Amino acid sequence: MKYITKTVWILSVVSLLTDTASEMLYPIMPIYLKTIGFSIVLIGVLEGFAEATAGLSKGYFGKLSDNSRKRVPFVQIGYAFSAISKPMMAVFIFPIWIFFARTIDRFGKGIRTGARDAILSDEATPQTKGKVFGFHRSMDTFGAVLGPALALLYLYFYPEDYKTLFFIAFIPGLFAVLASFYLKDKKATEHKTKISTPFFSFLKYWKMSPPAYRKLVVGLLIFTLFNSSDVFLILKAKQAGIDDTLVIGIYIFYNLVYALFAFPIGILADKVGLKTIFIIGLAFFALVYFGMAININLYFFFGLFFLYGIYASATEGISKAWISNITNKKDTATAIGTFSGLQSICTMLASSLTGLIWFNFGATAAFLTTATATLFIMVYFLTISKPATK
Repeated sequence: MKYITKTVWILSVVSLLTDTASEMLYPIMPIYLKTIGFSIVLIGVLEGFAEATAGLSKGYFGKLSDNSRKRVPFVQIGYAFSAISKPMMAVFIFPIWIFFARTIDRFGKGIRTGARDAILSDEATPQTKGKVFGFHRSMDTFGAVLGPALALLYLYFYPEDYKTLFFIAFIPGLFAVLASFYLKDKKATEHKTKISTPFFSFLKYWKMSPPAYRKLVVGLLIFTLFNSSDVFLILKAKQAGIDDTLVIGIYIFYNLVYALFAFPIGILADKVGLKTIFIIGLAFFALVYFGMAININLYFFFGLFFLYGIYASATEGISKAWISNITNKKDTATAIGTFSGLQSICTMLASSLTGLIWFNFGATAAFLTTATATLFIMVYFLTISKPATK
C-alpha cells in the first residue's frame, strides 16, 4: 500500500464523507421536492440545469487549475460549496432558491473535479494509476453505501421527516471540508505567469490535445450517449413489482459491490492493462442491459446489479487513469475536466434518448438498443492503442 500516499488517503476520505452526505439525500430528493410543490417537469428541469452547470464548469475550472498551477484551493472550495448546499435546500423552499442551492452543489463538483483528479494523477506513476484511481473510487463509493443506509435508518424511526435529513447531511459534508485543509499544493518549479482563462477556453484544448486523447474521448463520449441514468435500471426493478425499500436495498448492494471491487480491479488493471480491463467492463455492461431486456425475477436482479457494480469498478476510475496516462502532466486537470464536461452533456442526452425509446417502443427495446450499441463500441476500443506505462 506504499503507493497510496497520505494525499491520496486524505482525498479519498474527503470524497467518502462528501458522497455519504450527497447519497443520503439521493433516494429522497424527488420525494422531498414534490412535498414542497415541485412538479415532475420542474424536477427534471432542475436536475438538467444543475448537471449542465457542473458539466461546463468542470472544463473551465480544470483549465484554470492548470493555468494557475494550483490544485488544493479548487478542491477545498468545491467541497465547501457542496457541503453548504445541503442545509440551504431545507431552509429555502421557494423554487428559485432551490434552483440556486442545487446549482451551488453541482457547481462545487465542477470546481473540484479536474483539480482533484490531477492531484491523484500526480501522486501516481503510470504503473500505479489503476491502483490510485481505483482506491479513490472505492472509498468514494463507500459513501454511496453509507449515505442511503443512514437515510433508510433515519426514515425508519422518523418517517417523512425529509427536511431534517438535509441538516444531518451537512455534518459529513462539513467534516469533508475540514479534512481537505490537510491537503497541501506541491511547490511549482516553473515560473508563474498570469494567464487569461475565458470560460470556454478549455474547449481549445481539444485541438491541441494528443491524437490518442481525442480518439479515446470520442469512444468514451459515444458510450456515454448510450449509458443513460441508473434511474432506468431502478425503474425496471420497480416495474417488475419490487417494493421501494427493496429497490433502495438493491441500489445500496450495487454501490457496495462497486466499492469493494474498485481497488482490486485497479490493481489488476496495472498488471494486465487499463484498456483490457475497460473493455471487460463494457462487456459486463452489455450483459447487464441484455439481462434487463428480458423478463426477470428478484434473484436475477441482484445478479445483474452485482455485474453492474463490477462494470462500474472496471470503467469509472480506469477511464480517468487512462486519460492521465496519455496527456501532458501540466494539462491533466484540463484533459479530465474537458472530458468530464462533455460527458455530463452526453449523459443528459443519453437519458433523453433512452426515455424516448422506452416511451415509444417499451423498456425491452430501450435496453436492447443500449446493449447492442455497446458491442460496437467495444470493437472501437479494440482499435485504440494501449496507454503508455513508462
